[in-house]
Amino acid sequence: MPVSRLLPTEEAHDLLDLVRDICAAELAPVASAAEAAGDFPRETFRLLGRSGLLGLPYPEELGGAGLPYQVYLQVLEEIAASWMSVAVGVSVHGLSCYPLATYGTPEQQQALLPQMLAGAQLGAYCLSETQAGSDVSAIRTRAVARSGAGEGGEPTAYRVTGTKAWVSHAAHADFYTTFVRTDDHPTHGLSCLVIPADTPGLSFAPAERKMGLHCDPVRQVVLDDALVDAGRMVGKPGMGMPIALSALDSGRLGIAAAATGLAQAALDLSLGYAREREQFGRAIAAFQGVQFMLADMQAATTAARSTYLYAAQLRDAGRPFTREAAVAKLVCTDAAMRVTTDAVQILGGYGYTQDFPAERYMREAKVTQIFEGTNQIQRVVIARQMLRGSS
Repeated sequence: MPVSRLLPTEEAHDLLDLVRDICAAELAPVASAAEAAGDFPRETFRLLGRSGLLGLPYPEELGGAGLPYQVYLQVLEEIAASWMSVAVGVSVHGLSCYPLATYGTPEQQQALLPQMLAGAQLGAYCLSETQAGSDVSAIRTRAVARSGAGEGGEPTAYRVTGTKAWVSHAAHADFYTTFVRTDDHPTHGLSCLVIPADTPGLSFAPAERKMGLHCDPVRQVVLDDALVDAGRMVGKPGMGMPIALSALDSGRLGIAAAATGLAQAALDLSLGYAREREQFGRAIAAFQGVQFMLADMQAATTAARSTYLYAAQLRDAGRPFTREAAVAKLVCTDAAMRVTTDAVQILGGYGYTQDFPAERYMREAKVTQIFEGTNQIQRVVIARQMLRGSS
């Protein structure tokens, strides 16, 4: 059932209505079959781009829509309720654009961002490595300044060698926002490069065999002496760590919103099934045990939504939100896991079959507790921020 939303403007309400129409007509009818086949939904991303949905939180002067983050996240939640892989892809694309939109030079932004935010180009975010998941300081992928300097002694290019892991859209993206080591300092030695997909020396390992999100392909990205123009570096050398961590604050909110949408889909499925499924001469919704499960699922989903919206409102107000983003990611993804598990239980044997989407929702929920920083890492972030006395 439609979620009752408090939105800042009438235009935002109209936008959410448009998103619901697109989801009902173009996403929901094909999601289950596409997930079963593992088809990458490139045309769906193009559709969302043409509809203006891939650049919503970015300034209009950069080619975005200039909307508050709280509105963008509610759009993402609506998409997730229809097709989780696509919602995750939209969040990943937004994350991939963030460094350039926030730290890029005006010349870089003018040259690259319009196509990215319009959806003509799809992005991938290359941060993790096999030995550097939660520990970003352990990144080993190396970018070496090309011999022969440009004006003022600046390098003209970088030769990049290394392997990035767990990259969504790998082999399908048009650009790869990649964090590399330009110095041996653990925290001040990282830099950010936006690498085109057609760069010689860029290749991909076979897709990971995942338990869910089959339309969100994940691969290793292999860089073998890949030559990247120095103009593709975002920020100055050594700024990679703060860029990455700043991007992750916003990216965690994207995953929180998507997880909430997934929980809402599982709740709606469970409610509809409980009203129709009869046992002992009446609908199972008439039994208090089922009613209490549905009530707990509603409470968890509502609490999750409130948590991510509060963090987004802080972000929109220009206030620190690192702690609140971690709280939202933790609360929303744990809620999604709990609600989708209960959905399988309410559907009983049918919940365990692929004839209903409950089992898919449960499989998709699990990874939300892992990516964008595991929920154990979110607890570390929250505690650290608390002990510092800051958000």
